[in-house]
Amino acid sequence: MSNITTSQTIGPFSHEAWKWATELNAAAGVITIHGIIYDGAGVPINDAQLESWQPSAADAEAAADIPGFRRVPSGEDGGFRFQLSKVEQAPGEPVAYVTVFARGLVKHQFTAVFLADDAALSQSAILEQVPAARRATLLAARQANGSYRWDIHMQGEHETVFFDYE
Repeated sequence: MSNITTSQTIGPFSHEAWKWATELNAAAGVITIHGIIYDGAGVPINDAQLESWQPSAADAEAAADIPGFRRVPSGEDGGFRFQLSKVEQAPGEPVAYVTVFARGLVKHQFTAVFLADDAALSQSAILEQVPAARRATLLAARQANGSYRWDIHMQGEHETVFFDYE
């Protein structure tokens, strides 16, 4: 019997198997969040899988296989890109909850991404639990083209905040 669990491997064919969960056809508009995922040495991770869940998009995406869900691979340069529905969300809630799967992780990691220009950030019960000096690791910065940039650092000086759920 193998000692490898499903949390310890994402398999060699996940990029093809999850193509249906990468693109968005939204009438409500789209928020694009892109960035690079880095390992502890600052090297881009080229074989990560990132899942996002956007609970507030359930109604807007009712026709989707899994409303509010995306799963995207990182590219050769460690780059990733989420297209999320632009919908009203509860004040202070993240735009999406994110799960990271990657080689070397014994267990996937949980984080969240907030839009840095969201006026309701000060109302976030989640951000309130994070030390002020580390909150920036959860904020996606608006770019000149209207997209948002959010890099994920698995370890190191700029490590992204990860959460434990019980």
